[in-house]
Amino acid sequence: MPGLKDKIARRVRAEGPLSVAAFMAMALHDPEAGYYARRNPLGGAGDFITAPEISQVFGELIGLWCADLWQRIGHPDPVLLVELGPGRGVLMQDLLRAAAAVPDFRRALRLYLVEASAVLRSEQGHRLAAAEPYFVADFADVPPGPILLVANEFLDALPIRQLVRGRTEWAERIVALDPADNLVFAEGPESPWLSLLVPPPLRGSPPGTIVEIGPAAAALAGAIAERLTDAPGAALLIDYGYITVTPGPTLSAITGHRRADILEAPGEADLSAHVDFAGVAEAARAAGAAVYGPMPQGSFLNALGAAARLDRLKASADPAQRTALDGGLTRLIDPGEMGNLFKALALTSPGLPAPAGFAVPPSLSGQQPPR
Repeated sequence: MPGLKDKIARRVRAEGPLSVAAFMAMALHDPEAGYYARRNPLGGAGDFITAPEISQVFGELIGLWCADLWQRIGHPDPVLLVELGPGRGVLMQDLLRAAAAVPDFRRALRLYLVEASAVLRSEQGHRLAAAEPYFVADFADVPPGPILLVANEFLDALPIRQLVRGRTEWAERIVALDPADNLVFAEGPESPWLSLLVPPPLRGSPPGTIVEIGPAAAALAGAIAERLTDAPGAALLIDYGYITVTPGPTLSAITGHRRADILEAPGEADLSAHVDFAGVAEAARAAGAAVYGPMPQGSFLNALGAAARLDRLKASADPAQRTALDGGLTRLIDPGEMGNLFKALALTSPGLPAPAGFAVPPSLSGQQPPR
């Protein structure tokens, strides 16, 4: 049992079974053998592909969304532009290109990238060198001040807990060792305190039912909201997930764009789970932020003028490029693809008007990034 799997097994033997959250933290972020410590997982050659890699329209519209918010909060200079989990830097590259359409906004930006992976930092630094980014390992390390924050497919990789309905109460789902030293899922002791963590409508579910909760995502949303009560700004969180918690596990492992066994090769596959947007919104609202959404990604991008931006790009494209542009945007907005599964949630400082895309109409298609 080599590598990280052996390291996890040694920890289980020494300390006892791990929660799913603790297992995820090791599998993804172990400094020596964790998934993000050793590889670049993005793109066609990686394990999965994200919206910015599919269509440049995605990042460009978010750039104009940020420029609009900057104007709404009084043109602060400087303003911190923060991205959580910037991947290969593609979203930010497109965002900054769009920001050039508003020169004063572009000059005011101070870019902070929250990235723990040395591998990804290297690529981000190369791609975004002209923007002179500052790298931090945690959101708590971002300095105070007016802020515009973007997080695309970041919340889904935060550790979750899985709770299992027992005979009378709920128990924690844990990662243990079987007699052959293989990692397996098991159940801890039932507890009335664990039952209180389950949403009330689901507490009476049949034995064996699994419910996921996301305390790490909720804690991050609360921390972002607190920042927005201290200084003007906004945050845009986009990810796949649900609005109403339903029973059943969503935790999955992906490698080479295919599903894999969660426990078979920790550190070799990406782990993620659907985001509880209602819980994230509730945590942000409780910490003082104004909350807009969640709304389907397709509806959000359409409200920002995705079709107009697509037409502008196609006007100077050859036939093959036009086909690719059409296909990319369709994948992002079609309800049968990413349009409904992915949601957009905005958090703002109290007292600001509704951000673009979350109110009717408005559209940012009148402001166009350079070609």
